[in-house]
Amino acid sequence: MTIAPEMIKWEGTLEDLAHLVSPRALTGETVLLNMGPQHPSTHGVLRLLLELEGETIINTVPDIGYLHTGIEKNMEAKRYEQAITMTDRMDYLAPMSNNLVFCLAIEKLVELDVPERAQVIRVLMAELTRLNSHLVWLGTHAIDVGAMSMLLYCFREREQILELFEIVSGQRMMSTYIRPGGVWRDLPPAFMPALERFLDYFPARVDEYEALLTNNPLWIDRTQGIGIITPEDAIAMGLGGAILRASGVNFDVRKAVPYSGYETYDFNVPLGIHGDTYDRYLVRIQEMRESLKIIRQAADRLKKLKGPFRSDNRKFVPPPRSELGRSMEAVIHHFKLWTEGFKAPKGEVHVMIESPRGVIACYLSGDGSNKPHRVHFRTPSFINIQAIPMVARGHLIGDMVAIIGTMDPVLGDCDR
Repeated sequence: MTIAPEMIKWEGTLEDLAHLVSPRALTGETVLLNMGPQHPSTHGVLRLLLELEGETIINTVPDIGYLHTGIEKNMEAKRYEQAITMTDRMDYLAPMSNNLVFCLAIEKLVELDVPERAQVIRVLMAELTRLNSHLVWLGTHAIDVGAMSMLLYCFREREQILELFEIVSGQRMMSTYIRPGGVWRDLPPAFMPALERFLDYFPARVDEYEALLTNNPLWIDRTQGIGIITPEDAIAMGLGGAILRASGVNFDVRKAVPYSGYETYDFNVPLGIHGDTYDRYLVRIQEMRESLKIIRQAADRLKKLKGPFRSDNRKFVPPPRSELGRSMEAVIHHFKLWTEGFKAPKGEVHVMIESPRGVIACYLSGDGSNKPHRVHFRTPSFINIQAIPMVARGHLIGDMVAIIGTMDPVLGDCDR
């Protein structure tokens, strides 16, 4: 088919590419190939400009921004509690983690206390979120390299986690469950029995995943020795999460800078040896087992731990509805908080936690008003994507889908 000249669109010139690719690409000795943004294995809308010599990748240029939502700027136009709803949308696979880091930043800015029961519920939800995210990663990563059944198995188990989220928050994904000073509401009666069923059921499923993949020759052939990241490179690029730990670097925010009482839980930090795609798979599988240990400990504590699920500081937290009929002061606080919100003092805070994809940090600046002056997130996908050019160099183009998958990017987390 002949393409009409007016249909051919070029967004730049060869000079624009000169600093991105090798000189050989400009003379036609190597081939430039677009992969994405709409491609089944680019996990959303990631575009990669590949420079190829035959089938060998000699250069990769990640191109992001196709999903840009301006979430951080939009949050500055909303009151603090309203802005929480936008953190869910940054990373749709880790909404509870995003709620948590933003609420921790607010609490640090206004010096708001959090009851112990709420702390335990937060940890439980954060670890369920980790399982939820790792299951999506495992299913999609496996299908990238040809193991289709894993996607069905992982989504089967993930469905149970989403049902747990729905029980507590009324929503499966955009939960906005964690709030400043605690959580939106206490665990409903149906939650703990459903959680127990999941905890009894899930460990055998993780064994099943390993039985299917860990010693599978096809899986090993597609992942071992692929996308190696040395500890030095991982640290230099600021990588985090399973990608960093698979390279043997023992850094987990839950251990290094504990928050929400993580220092009181017994769990291990899995580490890899070779820093390749296979090690990143093993680390994430082990992380699922460790998350199960934490969830079990949190569930046992909640059976004995009674008390409030949210701070009683009425300057920042609305009173329960049951108080409105018998307390004029409660009515006033309720009206003020739901019409004006609360005001945060001038100041700056920085908080980081361990999300399923790595370190996520929130910088929050208050100016004395009821809206944040500046919100900025340091998100793991944005940082981790920068490693793709380094790890892809020298591999075949057929390995690129495994390399993208092992980075576990969520483009909403990157393009915010």
